[in-house]
Amino acid sequence: MLAALLFLFPSVRRFLESSHYKIVMLMMWWSQPRLYVGRGMHESTFSLFKYTLFWVLLLITKLAFSYFIEIKPLVAPTKAIMSARVTNFQWHEFFPQAKNNIGVVIAVWAPVILVYFMDTQIWYAIFSTLFGGIYGAFRRLGECTIPGMIEDNRKNDIVYFNSSNVYVTAGIIAKYGHWECSDLVSETLPPVFNACLIPDEKTVQKKKRFFSRNYDARIQYNKEKVAPRFAQLWNTIISSFREEDLISNRERDLLLVPYWADRELENIIQWPPFLLASKIPIALDMAKDSNGNDRELKKRIEYDSYMSCAIRECYAQFRNIIKSLVQGEREKNVIEYIFSEVDKHVQEGTLIHEFKMSALPSLYKLFDKLIKYLLHNKPEDRDEVVILFQDMLEVVTRDIMMEDQISSLVDSIHGGSGHEEILPIEQQYQLFASAGAIKFPIEPQTEAWKEKIKRLDLLLTTKESAMDVPSNLEARRRISFFSNSLFMDMPAAPKVRNMLSFSVLTPYYTEEVLFSLKDLESENEDGVSIIFYLQKIFPDEWTNFLERMDCKTEEQLKTSDDLEENLRLWASYRGQTLTKTVRGMMYYRKALELQAFLDMAKEEDLWEGYKAVELNTEEHSRGVRSLWAQCQAVADMKFTYVVSCQQYGIDKRSGHQRAHDILRLMTTYPSVRVAYIDEVEEPSKDGPKKINQKAYYSTLVKAALPKSIDSSEPVQSLDQVIYRIKLPGPAILGEGKPENQNHAIIFTRGEGLQTIDMNQDNYMEEALKMRNLLQEFLKKHDGVRCPTILGLREHIFTGSVSSLAWFMSNQETSFVTIGQRLLANPLKVRFHYGHPDVFDRLFHLTRGGVSKASKVINLSEDIFAGFNSTLREGNVTHHEYIQVGKGRDVGLNQISMFEAKIANGNGEQTLSRDIYRLGHRFDFFRMLSCYFTTIGFYFSTLITVLTVYVFLYGRLYLVLSGLEKELSSQPGIRDNKPLQVALASQSFVQIGFLMALPMLMEIGLERGFRTALSDFVLMQLQLAPVFFTFSLGTKTHYYGRTLLHGGAKYRATGRGFVVFHAKFADNYRMYSRSHFVKGFELMILLLVYEIFGQSYRGAVAYILITISMWFMVGTWLFAPFLFNPSGFEWQKIVDDWTDWNKWIGNRGGIGVPPEKSWESWWEEEQEHLHHSGKRGIVAEIILALRFFIYQYGLVYHLTITKHTRSVLVYGISWLVIFLILFVMKTISVGRRKFSAEFQLVFRLIKGLIFLTFVSILVTLIALPHMTIRDIIVCILAFMPTGWGMLLIAQACKPLVVKAGIWGSVQTLARGYEIIMGLLLFTPVAFLAWFPFVSEFQTRMLFNQAFSRGLQISRILGGQRKDKDRASNK
Repeated sequence: MLAALLFLFPSVRRFLESSHYKIVMLMMWWSQPRLYVGRGMHESTFSLFKYTLFWVLLLITKLAFSYFIEIKPLVAPTKAIMSARVTNFQWHEFFPQAKNNIGVVIAVWAPVILVYFMDTQIWYAIFSTLFGGIYGAFRRLGECTIPGMIEDNRKNDIVYFNSSNVYVTAGIIAKYGHWECSDLVSETLPPVFNACLIPDEKTVQKKKRFFSRNYDARIQYNKEKVAPRFAQLWNTIISSFREEDLISNRERDLLLVPYWADRELENIIQWPPFLLASKIPIALDMAKDSNGNDRELKKRIEYDSYMSCAIRECYAQFRNIIKSLVQGEREKNVIEYIFSEVDKHVQEGTLIHEFKMSALPSLYKLFDKLIKYLLHNKPEDRDEVVILFQDMLEVVTRDIMMEDQISSLVDSIHGGSGHEEILPIEQQYQLFASAGAIKFPIEPQTEAWKEKIKRLDLLLTTKESAMDVPSNLEARRRISFFSNSLFMDMPAAPKVRNMLSFSVLTPYYTEEVLFSLKDLESENEDGVSIIFYLQKIFPDEWTNFLERMDCKTEEQLKTSDDLEENLRLWASYRGQTLTKTVRGMMYYRKALELQAFLDMAKEEDLWEGYKAVELNTEEHSRGVRSLWAQCQAVADMKFTYVVSCQQYGIDKRSGHQRAHDILRLMTTYPSVRVAYIDEVEEPSKDGPKKINQKAYYSTLVKAALPKSIDSSEPVQSLDQVIYRIKLPGPAILGEGKPENQNHAIIFTRGEGLQTIDMNQDNYMEEALKMRNLLQEFLKKHDGVRCPTILGLREHIFTGSVSSLAWFMSNQETSFVTIGQRLLANPLKVRFHYGHPDVFDRLFHLTRGGVSKASKVINLSEDIFAGFNSTLREGNVTHHEYIQVGKGRDVGLNQISMFEAKIANGNGEQTLSRDIYRLGHRFDFFRMLSCYFTTIGFYFSTLITVLTVYVFLYGRLYLVLSGLEKELSSQPGIRDNKPLQVALASQSFVQIGFLMALPMLMEIGLERGFRTALSDFVLMQLQLAPVFFTFSLGTKTHYYGRTLLHGGAKYRATGRGFVVFHAKFADNYRMYSRSHFVKGFELMILLLVYEIFGQSYRGAVAYILITISMWFMVGTWLFAPFLFNPSGFEWQKIVDDWTDWNKWIGNRGGIGVPPEKSWESWWEEEQEHLHHSGKRGIVAEIILALRFFIYQYGLVYHLTITKHTRSVLVYGISWLVIFLILFVMKTISVGRRKFSAEFQLVFRLIKGLIFLTFVSILVTLIALPHMTIRDIIVCILAFMPTGWGMLLIAQACKPLVVKAGIWGSVQTLARGYEIIMGLLLFTPVAFLAWFPFVSEFQTRMLFNQAFSRGLQISRILGGQRKDKDRASNK
C-alpha cells in the first residue's frame, strides 16, 4: 500500500528519498539507496500520468492482440498434438516412450513465445509514431508547409514561402483565416520576425492561450527600430548563403533587403526583390491598357500587395534619385512641378484620367538606361546622361502630360514672369545641359547609394518570375526550416549582455582538417579525384564558387595562392572536415556580434546599418571605444570555442601538415582555442642521477598576435600558450574520445556547454537562436527541476546522393526528431545520444563531467552522460526549433561499421551498472520506457533473428524425426495460423517496419503526407527492405557477440567520399562471420526443410511460411555486392577474383595485416574468444553443437540406411568423418615431408587416394543404389558438422594447440572459406556477364542523384574515359 501511494505521489517519494532525517531513513530502509546516485529522480505527477497512460494503452493493446491472435487459437491444436500417438520415427529416437509429444509442442510454441516477448517493440513503434506525430503537430512542426494554411481566400495561387515572409503569411492566415488587407501583412512581418530573435524592453504581457502563437505575448512597439533590425538579421542569413556558395550573386541580390535603411521610405515595406520580380513590367502593361479607368487599375494593383509595394518603392526611389541628381535651379523647378502634379493627381485619384499612360513604357526604358549609367558611374557618360534627362522630360511633356499642364510647366521654367516672351516648347532642350545642372558622376559613391541603384535596377529589369529563388535545394530547406521554427514555442531572447554564456567543445584526433591540393587531385583506381567528384555532386555550388572567385575554369583557380586556398576551402566545406565544423561553430560568435550591435546600437547606427559599422572599424577605433569593439568584447564574454586536438603537440613537433592546418584555423578565427596533451621529457628531480622522464601537460593555446611573435622563433611557434597544467600521468587511459573531452573541459567557460563532433556543421540562421535556447535552462519544464541537458535535432547533410545515404539519413532523422521528441516528453527517458546537445556545464562538472571513459564498457560514451545526469536528479529535454548539421556514413561498409560500433556499445550498456541502477530506481512504466528505447531495441532485434533460428531448427527436428509427417493432419502442424502471425511479426521487424513508421510520420509532418507516401514507395523500389534486413544482421551479430564475450571496440568508419568499388575480399572480410556464415546456415536449414517435407506439404504453404526467411538469406549473402558501386562490371569482377586468390593464399605471420593475408584475418576474427570468460567459452561450445543435428538426422534419410534406425548408423557416420580428416591430415603431413625429396612418390600416393575415393563412390552408387539426392544429403550432413568442429576447436584453442593439430584446423578452415567464397562469387560473376544488370544497379544505387540530374555515370566511370577519348583524338 505504501509503495502504491508513493507511486501515485512522486513528489512525496522524491522528498523522502532525498531526506537525511533519521526517522525518514528508518522508514524508507527498503527503498532509499545508500548511494547518492538514484535518489529523488522521480518526475512530477502529471509526467507520471502521461507515460503511465502511454504504457497502459500499449500493454492492453499488445496483450489483447497476443492473447486473441497468437495464444488462444494455438491452445486447442496443442491439446490435439499432445493427445496424438506417434510410433513411427524416421531416425533413432532416444525417448520413444515419451508422452504428450513434448518436443513437438516446444517446436510449435517456441517461435510464438519469442515473438510474444518481441512484439512489444512493434507496438512501441506504432504507438510512438502516433503519439510522436500528434505531439509534433501540437508543437507546430512543419506548420507552414501545409498548403491549406497558406492559401488565400481571395487568391487561387499558392504563395511560395521559402522567403522572408513565410512565417508571417502562414501565421496571419492561421490566425485570421485570410489576409484582411495588405497593410496587415506589411505591418506584421518585421515585428513577428524580431519578436523571436530580438529582445525588447517594452513588451506587453498577454495571457497565453493553449493555441496562441509564440509571438503573441511579445509584440514590439518601437516601429522605428523594427525594420532596420529585420534587415540586418535577414541580410546576414542571405550573405552566409552566398559565402557558402549556396546561391549566386544574382540570387543574393534578389533575396537581400536594403542594408542601409532609407528614412524617406519609412512607410514602404522593402521586400526582397525576388518577391517583387516582374511586378513593375506587369504594372506598366496594366497602366497602358487601363483606358483611363483609374478605379479599376487601382483595385487590380492593390489586390496584389507585392505589386503595390513595388510601385510605391520604385516611384519614391525614382523621385529621390532624380532630385539628388538635378542641381540647377531652373531644372529643380521643373522637376518639383512635375512631381507635385503627379502627387496631387495620385491623392485625388485622377492620375490615369489626367495623364496619358500609353507613353509610360517609353519613360520606363529611358529610366532603365539612366540606372545602368548610374551603376557604372563613368565620367565619360555624362553627355549621355544629359541627353537621357532631356529625353525623359520630352516624353513627360509631349506624350504624358496634358496641354494645360504643359503651359504651367513652361511658366515654371521661366519663373512665372509675364514680362518675358514665352519661348516655344522646343527651347526646353537647353535644360540640363549647363555645367552644374546635373550631378554626375556621383562622388563620393557610398555603399548605401550603390545598394539603392542596384536594387532599383533589379526591380525594373527582372521580368521573369523569380519564385524559384533560391534554386539550391539545401538553401530552400534551410530557409524553410528556419521560417517554420519561428512558429514553435521558443523562449524570448534576452539581451546579449544578459544571456547565459556558453562554450562549444569539439574532440579531434587525426581526421582531415583541410584538404590539400594533392588530396583533391589524387585519383582513385577509377580515375576519380575528390575535386572531380565534388564538381559533379554539387554542380550549382561549383558554378557559384567560380562566380564568387571571378574565374571561369578550375585552372584559373591555380594561378595564385589565394585562389588555390579558396579552392581547398570550398572542397573542405563539402567534406566531413574540421575546417567545416570550425566555420559552422564560429557562426555563433558572428551571430552574437550582430545581436550585440542590435542591442546596443542607437537609432542613427541602426539606420546606418551593421555593415557600415563593420566597414568603418578603423575610423571608429580611433574613438574612445567603438561600437564594433564593444560588440566583439561582449561576444567574447559570452562565447568560447575549444577544439581538443589530442595529437596537436606531437604533430607540431614533427612538422605534420595537420598542425599547420590547425594553426591556420586559429589564425583565421582568432577566438578559437586549441587544447592538447603535451608530452615532454623532463629531468627527474628525485634521486642523485638526473634521468629524463616523460611529463604530461594539458595545454590550451591560441593564435599568437603579430606583435607578440619573435621573428627569431621558428614558424611552428605561431601559437601562444594560455594555460599549461601538469598532469599526474598519461591522460588517455580509457576510450580516446571521452578522455580527449575530459582533459579539455576545464578550459571551457560559461553556464552552457555544447559538445560538437568533428563531422558536424552549423548554420548562421540557427546560430541566431542560440540565446533563446539557453533560456531553457531557466525554465522548469516538468514543474520539478530545470533542464541539465538540452537536446537538439540534427540534419543529416550526407543523404543527398546515394540510396544508402538516403536510407541512413531518413533513419537518423526520424530518430533525432520524432524518436527523441517522444523520449523527452511524455516518456521522460531521453538521454544523450550525440553531440549537438547543450549541457548545464556547472551541473556536470560537479558530477563527473560529460563523458565516462572506462575502457570497453563506455564505448558509447554519449549515452552514459545522459544516464549520469538522470541518476543525479537531472532533467533532459528536447527542442526542435534549432538544428545542427551532422555527417553520416554513406557507403554500406561505413554504415555497417558504424552500426557494429553502436551494437557493441549497447551490448556493453546491457552489462553496465548504470542500466542496472536505472532499472532499479525507475518505476515500472518508466523502466519500460528506458528498456525499449535503449538496450531493449537491440535485444528485440536479437530475438527477431533468434525466432527464425528457433522456427527452422524446430522444423528440422519435426521433419528429420518424421513427426511432422505423422502429425500432418493436425491443425497445429498443417495450418498453424498463430505461427503464421508470429512469423509475420518477425518479418515486419526484419524489413525495417520499426524504422519506416516513424520515418513516414516525420516526413509527413514536415513535408506533407503525400511526399511521405511517395518517398516510402520510392524507398521500396530502391530496395530499402534489403538494406534494413542486412542491417538487422549487423546489429544482431555484434550485440550478441558482445553479450557472450564482451570485447567491444571502437571502429573507425572513415569520413571520406564513398562512391567507389569495394573489392570482393574486403566485403568477405567484413561480412563473413556476421552475415555470410549465418546466411549459409539458414539456406541449408531451408533446403533440408524443402527436400524432406515436400511429399506431404503443398508448395504454397511452404512459400508463405518461408518467403521472408529466403529473403533474409538472399539479403545476407548478396546485399554487399548489390550495394557495391560497379559491383557487376566484368573487369572489376576479374580484378576482384585475382585479389581474392592472392589474399586467401597468403601466409600470415607477425606484422602481416589482415588485409594482406587470410591467416592473419582468421586469427584476428577469433580475438574476442581470447578475452572471453569460461561462461562465454561454454556458451560458444553449446551453440556450436547445433551443427551436429544435421548429421544425426540426415544419415537416416539416405537410401543405404532407410531400413535401419540403429544408433550404429550415426556412429559409422562419425567414422567416415574421421577417416576423411585423417586422409586430409596425411596429405598435409606428406606434402611437408615428402613433396621435396620424394615428389613422384607423393604424387602417386595422392593419385591412389583419389582413385580409391572414386571407386568407393561408384560402388556405393552401383550396389546400394545411392542416388544424386543421397550425395547432396551427405554434403548437407557433413559440411555443418565440420564447421561445428571448427567452432569448438577455436573456442578450445589452447588445448588444440597443445595437441599439435592447430595447423590442421587452420587448413580445414581455409577450405571452408574457399568454398564459401566460390559460392558467393559465382552468382555475382554470372550476373556480371549481362550489361543491363550493372545499369540497373547504378540506377538503383544513385536514383537520388539521377533525379537531380547529376552525372553519376561520369563519377563511376571516372576521368579516365575522358582522358582515353582525348588521347585517341
